[in-house]
Amino acid sequence: MTGGVLQAEQRHLAELLEAIQRCVFFLDASVQKITWPLMSAHLESHNKDVALFESLSSINERFSKLQDSLGAAMRHAAILSGEQSDSFLKVLSFYEKVGIIESIESWQLCRTTRNLAAHDYGIDYAEISEHFNALHELMPVLYGNAQRFVRYCHENLGVTSAHGEFTENFQLITGVNK
Repeated sequence: MTGGVLQAEQRHLAELLEAIQRCVFFLDASVQKITWPLMSAHLESHNKDVALFESLSSINERFSKLQDSLGAAMRHAAILSGEQSDSFLKVLSFYEKVGIIESIESWQLCRTTRNLAAHDYGIDYAEISEHFNALHELMPVLYGNAQRFVRYCHENLGVTSAHGEFTENFQLITGVNK
């Protein structure tokens, strides 16, 4: 019976890894539709461009979804690793110590930056462009965290993405082979 519980937990982690890889794939697809850096004048002159603003909305949503999925998977993997996970700060501290995240502060910066847009419905194009440029600058941090975490799960827990449908794209986007 105990082995079945462990296998179920490993399968759940594998599904979370699949979700992370899928998030990276779709976030990157949305990012590719935008010319960076995003300029406020461009937003203002294209203020009725539905495709542009749908892409920006997708970037916001997918950045958040990636960090949320990564956080959930990190907590789950910490439990499987026998690490303290009663607070997410302890989880982050563990992953900082083993080199998965650069620092707790970089994780919190990603969290804070993505949360700002969730609560700000402004129409100031300079602020909007600043927000999305900040997200764009933080994507390599989040992608690096995801890449190192997926590798950690494989090397230390023997768990890989549930289906592997996004693995090759994930590796290309996050620079696994670089």
